[in-house]
Amino acid sequence: MHGKQGRQWRSICKGLILGTLLTSSMILLYCMSSPQIQFSFPEVPVPYSCAHRPAHGRTTPGANSSQRGAEQCTPKVDIMFMKTHKTASSTLLNILFRFGEKHQLKFAFPDSRNDFFYPSFFHRSQVKDYRPGMCFNIISNHMRFNAAEVSKVLPADTSYITILRDPAELFESSFHYFGRLVPFTWKIPGDDKLGEFLRDPKLYFDPEGYNSNYLKNLLFFDFGYDNTLEPNDSRVDEGIRAIAKRFQLVMLVEHFEESLILLKDALCWDMDDLLFFKLNARKGSTVSKLTPELRARALEWNGIDRKLYRHFNKTFWRKVDAYGRERMARDVAELRRRNAEMAAICIEGGGAVDAGNIQETAMQPWQPIGEKSIMGYNMKKNVDKAHRKLCRKMLTPELQYLTDLGVNLWITKLWGHVRDILNW
Repeated sequence: MHGKQGRQWRSICKGLILGTLLTSSMILLYCMSSPQIQFSFPEVPVPYSCAHRPAHGRTTPGANSSQRGAEQCTPKVDIMFMKTHKTASSTLLNILFRFGEKHQLKFAFPDSRNDFFYPSFFHRSQVKDYRPGMCFNIISNHMRFNAAEVSKVLPADTSYITILRDPAELFESSFHYFGRLVPFTWKIPGDDKLGEFLRDPKLYFDPEGYNSNYLKNLLFFDFGYDNTLEPNDSRVDEGIRAIAKRFQLVMLVEHFEESLILLKDALCWDMDDLLFFKLNARKGSTVSKLTPELRARALEWNGIDRKLYRHFNKTFWRKVDAYGRERMARDVAELRRRNAEMAAICIEGGGAVDAGNIQETAMQPWQPIGEKSIMGYNMKKNVDKAHRKLCRKMLTPELQYLTDLGVNLWITKLWGHVRDILNW
């Protein structure tokens, strides 16, 4: 009896300690993560480009075989990647990091953390070591988009790209990953908090609540718009039109390889630039399988994102048709073949493993609070010298890669230590 009571008291004490730590840590991190003072800068024109542009061009075939060799192009190096949440963007970021290193490009990185003080709007003062007139080629970390400020950091001919995901699946992923960081979810009863929330979202949702943006129309919010509008509000249509005008390519998670082929075509890249391993992926057993009813509720709750996704799903397939369906199928097959070859060369066991089975600390991906659901990789020990460097870069998680590129992540790392204590 005493043993049972002792375990209960230890459980209660542990809960109180963790609750106190969580509350204190949230306040501390909130204070440290508050937006920086946004200084007024003199308006100095951004240089056309600061890159040593690749001298070699490549031939781009037409949409059918009779048009092969019709054009020459030079790889584009000035890129704005709008990194939306829970959309395979970490995988695409790894591609951009490798491309930037390959061409010795200059990244506009945040200072002290891995995002631009999200969810505050982006401001150029948030860029590490920014000075008016400085030249950057690529900006790609999480931000709340602010077109006017972004344009003051990058050249005028910058290619704007982004990626979207089915809103129901994105909501499920966001609820899993960020749910514990949204205080109003703490009062949701039962073990199936996602299902309970979707049965009556308005009962729990607080639009003014801390981190509430993660659980309603997250895509529209990331682009800098009001995520609490009704889908039929004219401001939603205006926002979608503005996004369509600004972004040359909007990719889709559900057709990731086709998206990369369109990216290659738009930026005049090589197939080698597209090689990837899927990063930051969740363990399948942690993914909530949405019933048709819950999926419908998730889409209704995220009605703006559904409208946004539908619009760009149509534009995506128009681009695929312009590229050529047969040509696309051939290129996707080639990309898959080459990725499979790299997996055989680089990855121990050929695929991702649970977090607990990752052998190197440097290969451990960031985990959400209370979970170890994000999978990672073990690199083969005997990779030949010709592939060793590329293998390591392709397998390196986002935060470690940012550190390798010289980004000081002291706030992110501090939060990581707090998270590890909370997971105790």
